[in-house]
Amino acid sequence: MSKTSAVLGSILFFIVGPGIVAGVIPWFLIIGGWISPPILGLTFLPWIGYALIAAGLIVLIDCFMRFALQGLGTPAPVAPTARLVVEGPYRFVRNPIYVAVTTIIFGEALVYGCHWVLLYGAAVWLATHLFVIFYEEPTLRRQFPNDYAAYFANVPRWMPRLSPWRPAVTSGA
Repeated sequence: MSKTSAVLGSILFFIVGPGIVAGVIPWFLIIGGWISPPILGLTFLPWIGYALIAAGLIVLIDCFMRFALQGLGTPAPVAPTARLVVEGPYRFVRNPIYVAVTTIIFGEALVYGCHWVLLYGAAVWLATHLFVIFYEEPTLRRQFPNDYAAYFANVPRWMPRLSPWRPAVTSGA
């Protein structure tokens, strides 16, 4: 896939995937009359929510750019990368896109005091967890057998490492 196709495909998938999952659906839950005072009456929680949304968006945009520019593909399963992406946020956690999307959703729940969005966020996490275990990881093991095995052994699925993982550099000799 060319860089141009990868960038355009990633932009399209950004709108269709995270745009709907972390944008449209929570928005409908919130405007559906579910706005409430801060959860547990803790007035600082909306500020934490804004920080979570900002952090999630930064990671999400970074990951999508890496898929297009380094991996020459998209995060969409129908147009995967040609190379395994293990830079940036991927050095800390294997699934930074899913972590970012759920972080955004949980941030929205805190900003709007919406318990339904919290429950939705938990459901999104569970669905992505099952997708990762039953589809994504087996697919990556087949697509990148050696590289993914080392990556899988060193980078956790959900809880980020404290220090970035660096793949072993092999000499071409």
